[in-house]
Parts: sequence; C-alpha cells; structure tokens
Amino acid sequence: MNGKAENDILFSKSVKAGKRIYYIDVKSDRHNELYLSLTESKRVKEGTEELRPVFEKHKIFLYREDLEKFLEAFTDAAQFAIEKQPAQPRYARYEEAAPAEITLTEEVAEAEVEGSDEIKLGELEF
Repeated sequence: MNGKAENDILFSKSVKAGKRIYYIDVKSDRHNELYLSLTESKRVKEGTEELRPVFEKHKIFLYREDLEKFLEAFTDAAQFAIEKQPAQPRYARYEEAAPAEITLTEEVAEAEVEGSDEIKLGELEF
C-alpha cells in the first residue's frame, strides 16, 4: 500500500437541499483509478441531547469508462425536465427561498476553480 487510505477524497463538492445533502467526491481506488462517489444523505430522525440525528445514505460509484455515458444521459434527462416544466416551483420544505436555478450552457465542463460556488456537470451549470 502506498500510505494513503483507499477511500481518500481527492476532490469534493456538496449540495444542500433541505433535509438532504448531496456529496460529489472524486476518489482513487487501490489501482489508482479515479472514480466518482455520489452520496445522498437524508436526515430521517432529529437528534436529541442524548442521541445523534439519524441519516439514511445512498451511494453511487461511477468509474471513468462510464462518465461520458452518464453525463450524456443526465444532461438529456435534465434537458427534458427543464423543457417540460420550465418554471421552477417553490418547495415549502426547503429553508431557502427557492431551489437552485438550473441553466444550460454551450461550454463543456472544465476543471473546478478553487473557491467557486458553481458546479458544472457536462453541459449543465448549477
């Protein structure tokens, strides 16, 4: 082993959405292959002084050979949803005034700039 844990996070972004938090992490496996780890974490039980809150987590792992196909399918699905319901509904369960606005751009996603609040996924910009 090369001295680092197999699940070291090389890059991470999080998206807060009400009781859910989505984590997008880039990790390296034991063969030094990079992959994406997408995690949805949802608070299902509030904490008390004696007990911690309880979270339900779901994970998806995407390896390099599947990223382009995944991004294409994700972009197509997002484009379909935007075209079918262009007005952004407000969700009362979210603490924010409105959900994040989604816009399509012509540019292809490039490396994240440190300190940037933008998340780019394929042709989608959040």
